[in-house]
This record gives sequence, C-alpha cells and structure tokens, in this order.
Amino acid sequence: MADSTPDAAKPAEEAPAEAPAPVAPIIIKKIIDDGHGGAHGGAWKIALADMMTAMMAFFLLMWLLGSTNETQRKSIADYFKPTSHSNVTMGKLAGSDGMLGGNSVIDPEGLPFSAKQTALLERVTPRSQGGPTENDPAPNSTERNNPTDPSSMSQAEKQKVKEEVDQANFEKLEKEVKEQLEKNPKLQNLKDQVKFARDKDGLRIEIIDKADFAMFGLGTTTMTPRAQALIMEVAKTVQALDNKVAIRGHTDSVAFANTDGRNNWSLSAERAEETRKILERTGIKQDRFAKIEGVADTAPYNPNDPKDPRNRRISITVMNRE
Repeated sequence: MADSTPDAAKPAEEAPAEAPAPVAPIIIKKIIDDGHGGAHGGAWKIALADMMTAMMAFFLLMWLLGSTNETQRKSIADYFKPTSHSNVTMGKLAGSDGMLGGNSVIDPEGLPFSAKQTALLERVTPRSQGGPTENDPAPNSTERNNPTDPSSMSQAEKQKVKEEVDQANFEKLEKEVKEQLEKNPKLQNLKDQVKFARDKDGLRIEIIDKADFAMFGLGTTTMTPRAQALIMEVAKTVQALDNKVAIRGHTDSVAFANTDGRNNWSLSAERAEETRKILERTGIKQDRFAKIEGVADTAPYNPNDPKDPRNRRISITVMNRE
C-alpha cells in the first residue's frame, strides 16, 4: 500500500558530504650559524696582528737608540720633524674661498717650497715652476740650513764629529795592530813591547826596548831586523788612515863614552828619522809626517830609573784631525 503522504514516494536524500579537514601550515625553520663568535671568532687575529706590529716597531726603536750615537740620533729626529709642508695655509686650498676658489693640492703653486735634504734620507718636495714666491724663504735664510750639513754646523759641532771619528779609528787601529802581532809567530814574543796610550795629540804607539831586545845597536842608528819587522807591522795599519803622524825618539841617561860632539839629543833625533824612513818605505806618504823630533832622556818611561832600558823607545803618534 502506497504511502499516503507525498514525501513517502521520494527516496530519502543522502546526507551532505563531510567538509575536508583543514591542512596544517608548513613551517620552515632556518637555523643561522653564528660563525662561532666570541672566543672562536676571527677578531682576535686582527688584535694579535696589531700587537705584533706595535712590538716590532718598539723593538726596532730600542735597537735604533742603542746602535747610534748622539749625532746620529739627532739626525734621525730632524728627519721626522714637520717640514715646510705644514706651513701651507689650509684656507687657500681648493674650494675654501667659495665656489671653485682656492688652490688645488696638486697645483705646483700650492706647494711652492724648495727641495730639502734632511738627516739620513732624502726627501724632495715639489717646487713651483714659476720661480720663488713670497712664501719662499730668503736665499740666506736659516730655514734652508740643514742641521746635518757640515756647512751649517758650528765649529764646536764640527770638532765634536772629528773627535768621534778619531776615537773610532784609534780603537780599530789598536785592535788591528794587536791582532797582527798575535798572528805573526816571529813577533809574538815582542807584542808586550808595543804600548798604546791616548794623549792630547792623539794615539801614541810606543815601541819599547827591554833587557833582551833593543831596537838599535848601542849608540847607533842602525835598526835591528826584528825591530824593522815590528815597525812595518805597525805601519801597515797606520797607512789605512789619513791622520798626520809624529815620531819622537827617546834614549836612556847613559852618556856617550867619547866626546866627538854626539850626545843623546842627536842620537834620539837620528833614530826618529830612521824610523820615519822605514814608515815611508812601507807606504806612508811623506806629506803625512807632521813632526820628527828627539828628546833624549827628558821624558823617561821609568822616571825612577833613568838608566832603565825601557827608557829607550820610539813613539809613533797618530795625531788627531785638526
């Protein structure tokens, strides 16, 4: 029996489909490596490099101060002094006087200073091609004087430099003579007969007699072969310098037995002249000899014993520079 209601004849409608579940969002997580910062970073390398550079500069400065004399240190200090570049008026540089006003830093007129040489190195500054300007010092101005230039040094400064040069040369000469005598087997036992002394004239080298060694025959001017070899060794070193040389002969107080007019005065002078001849034959030029003299027994080596053999000697003085 059919349904009496109209809806009964219609098939039941299907229930509506279930809505799809929402999709979860995709989250991308980026992990950025911080590069091992802090103690594991690279900043310490820069700090270490700066420290090593500073230490190198410090030790270089210490070495420089220890290996130079006062004059050289003054020259180095003068090199690092501000030059005439610091006198450039900044108000005259490009653009300082308004639009397109002033001078260019590369314009020759911007640095109208003459070339200068300072201390150990040369430093050349640009010079105006148009000749001197009002900013140039006068030709006789002390600003152009180089403190290390001999022409600008005072007489006292020149003398001080000469004394320092002589001091170094004398020390080297003394060392070389001792080394030469030490190396020569024939003269090793005579090295104690060569004495060195400094006086107001320069470096005095004395060759002294002793009981078993005499430079000259008794009462004569004939030099023995061993004494000649000793004099020639000394001359080889003295030859390398250009200082003047003075020679002085000494005797003891023993008087001549005969009375033919000869005495210790003439004997000492003749022995000094004989020494000069040997030095000249060795290579010392004649114009280097400043004084040849004999003083007899007036300046004994041993004042307590006028007859001491050591009073017989030859003094070769390498003189200071005038």
